[in-house]
Amino acid sequence: MNLKTKITNALSFGFLLLTVNGCGVYSFTGTNISPDVKTISVATFYNESGNGPASISQTFSEGLRDFYQSNTNLELVNSNGDLQIEGRISYYAVENVAPTGDELAALNRLRIKVRINYINTKDETQSFENKQFTFFEDFDQQTTLQSVEDELIENISEQIFLDIFTETVASW
Repeated sequence: MNLKTKITNALSFGFLLLTVNGCGVYSFTGTNISPDVKTISVATFYNESGNGPASISQTFSEGLRDFYQSNTNLELVNSNGDLQIEGRISYYAVENVAPTGDELAALNRLRIKVRINYINTKDETQSFENKQFTFFEDFDQQTTLQSVEDELIENISEQIFLDIFTETVASW
C-alpha cells in the first residue's frame, strides 16, 4: 500500500468517526441519546431511609448531576429537562456479613438503595417509575463506619450513578 492510499484511508476513517460521533445518535462515551434531546434535570434526592449523614441527599444529587455532565453533552437545567430524573434514598444500612466460626461477623457491609423516576419527554417508551438501584461496599468489622463512611458512600454512589446512567441513556 503506498503512502497516498494510507493517507486517504486514514482521512476517510477519521471522517467516518467524526460523522458517527457528531450525528448525536451514538457517542464514544457509550450514550445513545436522540439528537433532539438537549437538556437534563436531576431533582434533589431525598433521604427516606432515616440513616446516613445529613448531607447524603445533596451529595448524591450533585454527584449524579456531575456524572451526566461529564459523560454527555446535555445541558443541565433546574427543572423540566428533556430528560428528567428524580428519586429518593430508600435504604441506608450497615449489615453483618461473613460470619466467623464463633458467629461474629468478620465484615460489615454498607448498603445503599435508591429509587428513581425517569422521564424522557422525547420518547415516553424509555421512561420508568420507581426503579431500584442498589450497591454495597464491605469493610472490616474492626473498622468504625465513621472512619470509612465518606469513602464507602463515594464508591457506592459511583456504581449507582453508572447503573442509572446505563439504564437511562446508554441502552447497552
